[in-house]
Amino acid sequence: MRRIAVVPGSFDPVTLGHLDVIERAAGLFDELHVLVVHNPDKSALLPIAQRVSLLERSIADVGEHDNIVVAAWSVGLLVDYCTDVGASVLVKGIRSQIDVAYETPMAIVNRNLAGVETIFLLPDPGHAHVSSSLVRQVAGLGGDVAPYVPNAVADYLQGNR
Repeated sequence: MRRIAVVPGSFDPVTLGHLDVIERAAGLFDELHVLVVHNPDKSALLPIAQRVSLLERSIADVGEHDNIVVAAWSVGLLVDYCTDVGASVLVKGIRSQIDVAYETPMAIVNRNLAGVETIFLLPDPGHAHVSSSLVRQVAGLGGDVAPYVPNAVADYLQGNR
């Protein structure tokens, strides 16, 4: 039986912390779907198609990953996507106890709704302080985001599209 997992996120934009979690999760599963989802609680900087493109470029830049699928999902529940692709696991990167408190109720509901389990991966400590919202703020104020994001994202945000 193939082990299929989904790493969901807004990835607005993708950070080095996201890539760290994605790469490690890719080593744990036969197939890994990195899923760009719309978060109605957040005001997006990048359109979903641009986030998918930057994710694909960023993943390609870090190595050969023939088991990773990048996709977008904006209709229905996340567990509906999991069911559609045969995934039984969600992988979530967590940086702090605040993330655990936020993610735990969703993990329980996802298990109750569709039998989809959630596993939490801690990021590399060097990336634990970085969030997409922090990157958006730094970029919006003209700061250098290169230490926090893949090259494709830094180039895009700094106007070298």
